[in-house]
Formats: sequence, structure tokens, C-alpha cells
Amino acid sequence: MPTIGLELCDAGFLTAASDHSDTKLLAIADSKGATDWPGFAYHEGSHFSFGRTAEDMWFVHPRRVAHAFWSKLAHDTVSTLNIPTRSPSGSELSFFFLREFIQQLIAASGPLEKIVLAVPGSYLKDAAAEEEKVGLLLGMAAELKLPLAGIVDMACAALCDPRAPGFNPTLPVVVVDVHLEGADFTVLTVEERLERKNFFHLPNSGYAHLLKHLTATMGNRFLRHTAFDILEDGRVEQIFFRQTKNFLVSGAQEHRYQINTATRNYELLAKHEQLTSDANAFVATLVHGVQSFVDHAALAPGLCTVALSARSAGVPGLEAKLRAVGFSRQIRLPAGAAAAGAARIGVNRLAVSSDLSDVAVEIAMPLSDTRRAATRAWELRFQKARHSESRPAPTHAIIEGLGHALGSGARFTIGAANARPNLTLPASFCGDDCLIPLVRDAGRLWFIDPTIVHSGEVTPRVPVETGDRLSLKTGAVSAEVLFAYCPEAHRQDV
Repeated sequence: MPTIGLELCDAGFLTAASDHSDTKLLAIADSKGATDWPGFAYHEGSHFSFGRTAEDMWFVHPRRVAHAFWSKLAHDTVSTLNIPTRSPSGSELSFFFLREFIQQLIAASGPLEKIVLAVPGSYLKDAAAEEEKVGLLLGMAAELKLPLAGIVDMACAALCDPRAPGFNPTLPVVVVDVHLEGADFTVLTVEERLERKNFFHLPNSGYAHLLKHLTATMGNRFLRHTAFDILEDGRVEQIFFRQTKNFLVSGAQEHRYQINTATRNYELLAKHEQLTSDANAFVATLVHGVQSFVDHAALAPGLCTVALSARSAGVPGLEAKLRAVGFSRQIRLPAGAAAAGAARIGVNRLAVSSDLSDVAVEIAMPLSDTRRAATRAWELRFQKARHSESRPAPTHAIIEGLGHALGSGARFTIGAANARPNLTLPASFCGDDCLIPLVRDAGRLWFIDPTIVHSGEVTPRVPVETGDRLSLKTGAVSAEVLFAYCPEAHRQDV
């Protein structure tokens, strides 16, 4: 039987099945036939509804709907629900949701033999969070008798999806994923394995906030066009919300809004450009968050790859604005990438444990799990130094203890001997086609990545500053160049 990968994203649970020959998404329908499972819960009387059914009551009975229980998985009470008796905790609602989802999964795929959970990075951000949230998940798995083989970081799993475009393993990868309540940013690097290095959760920047905003702006546009106010009736607002969400996730260039009453039909033709305009402030917050996160991780936009989840790529204007601020390397991950990656990881090397306390919890993967792109015979990584104070421009490039003056010329090159560079790499470094140019412009020295030059893309450049390092590797041989400032050299130049 295939291994199941389950993506625990509150914007919509996704499932994949994998065997040794194929990996594919599974459409898990709820009791009403809907296959999207957003993290919503609706309470009526003594009964709870979950997923699409609960989301369809969000604007009708907002005080009976909760949608933050997965993002805040904990024992705390969900206070948004207006229940006369004791309100359920977030972990209770999550368990009820998962129980219903698993029932439908088994109905669609048959008995489960092995399952791997891909969880949000916030669940594994530190030891305290992992102890609480993984503990709750293990408790749910025990209660539901799930054949659990592993719990893996969602961003790591997404880069292991065999359907995904390969990523360049010589560069850090920044995974940007928009969930229901917020956005997750993750930096991963490849050395001996793919490993998560940095994580940040940006609150109030998820689909719940975006869709509420878009529903309001499109509703105002509808009012101006038709003189009909969708806010007068929660059920009408709910219908309008559903049309807005369908418009957003479809990626269509236009959508005709329709509201029918007993006496009249109201219509508005909306354009995708209007969605993009309305989402501008939301996107600006996301982009600023990514910039700050990358800067804090001591990376430069031109020296990393941004991997956008399908959810993130669906946010109007996000790709273009990230590119505009220097993130020229981008890849789009397929829908359900984390589910597919988790399933594949499970097939390759994870086994179901009889003791749930022994279940693997991973934020790093062996390279054999990953979906990497083919690279050159040599690898290159430019590492920015992190300094709180300003430093003078570098005067020397140092390799193996020897300094090489950068001079004041328009160009300084680093490479293999046969390329006749200004700085020659050790003879053991056999990357014969390796030549890294540094270009002087506007009084500063700039690094230009040759891997981008050869691919024909727009070439980003990064300022070379004191303390920066250039790491190169070919086979088992490596070399490192440190950019340093020498006061004596500076005085001689003056």
C-alpha cells in the first residue's frame, strides 16, 4: 500500500500518496463533496462542522466559527466560539477536525499503512514549541490509531516533492508559504544534508485576512456599481465571499459577481488587476517581512532562491514585487508539495514505530530525499557578514593566509589558473571553467554570480563588504576567500 503524506496547513489540508514508482495528490471529499479542507470549525447546538462546511458559515454566524485552532495548537480555550457551556480548547477542535478528515481519507483510500505528517515550521521552531505541539499530535495519532512514521518540517518536505522543479543546492533557499492565519518564512541550506537554518512566522498575514479584505473592497466596488450593499445580510456576504475566494484561487483574469434576490439580479464584472490592486498593502507587508527575514539571516536577495508554495504564488502581485526588490531567483512549488514530499520521505526511509515516542521528528533531510537541480562541477556560495556598525570597504582578498590587493581597477577576478584571474585558486581546485568576476562601479566592488550570467537571466549583483566570504567547492576540495580591510594598504592608496 502507498505511504500517505498529510500537509497540516490551515489554509487547506492536502494529502498525497506515494509508492516506489509514483507520487500523486489525493482528493479527499467531505460529507458534502467539497475537497478543500480549510481550518474552520462551526458550532451549532451540540454539533460541530469542519472544513468547507464551517467556512461557509463564517459571515453568517461569525461568533460560532473558529479558525485559529491549528495555527495556535495548544490546550488553550478558543474564546471566539459563543458556546453556553465550556468552550473547547484549540487542541480539542484540532482533534475533532483531524478525526473527521482521517475518516474521509480512509473512505477514499482504504486502510492506512503508513502516514507522515508535514507540519508548519512554528510547531518545530524551538524545543518548547516542539514538546507541546508534537506531543499533542502524537496524542491525536494514538487516539486515532494512526500508523505514524514521521513528523517533518513543512518547508523541508516541500523541497523533497519529486514533482517540484529542482533547486540549486549551492544557494540558500527561502521558502515563502502563506497559511490561513499568517505567513511562514524558512531558510534552508544544503551542506551534508538539507537543513532548516532560520524560521519566522509573520502573524496576521494569511488568507483569512487577505480574503476578508478583498471581500470588503470588492463589496464596496459592487455597492458603487449596483447600489446593492452586501453587508446588509450575512448570508449574502457569505455568498460574495465565496465568489471572491473562487476568483482568487482560480487565477482567472476576470470574474462576474452575481447576487440574486427575489426581485432582481445584480452583477459586476471584476478584473484580476483589481484584485492585485486591492492586495497591494497585504503584499507589501509580506515582501517587507521577507526582506527583513533574509537580512537578519545575513543573506542577500540576489544570493538565494525563493521557493513559493502554490498558496503564496496565488497571492496577486507577490512574485512580481519580490522580483522587483532583488529576488530574481524564484521557483514555484506544486500544490501539495509538502504532502507529496512527506509521502516520498516516508516511502524512502521511514518506518512505522510501535512506540509513538520513537517517531522521527525532522527539520533536516538527507540529500537523497531532496529534489535538486543539476549543478556545475564546482559550487559557489557568497556569504554576507553580519555587522551592526559600518565598516570600510575591503582592500584585500585573503586565501590560505595570503592577501591579494583588490586594487582600484574596474574588474577583479577569482578563478582557476588557466583562466588567468587576479586571484588564482589552489592547484587542487579543478574547476577549470571557474571564473568569478568582481566589478567596480560607483566606487564600490560588486559580486556577480556567474551561474546567473550563464543562464541568461537578469544578473543580480551584491556589494562586496569587509568580512564577506566566498566559499567554493569541487568534489572533496574546497577553498574560501575572505574580504578584508588593511589600514596600511588604504593609506598607501591615499
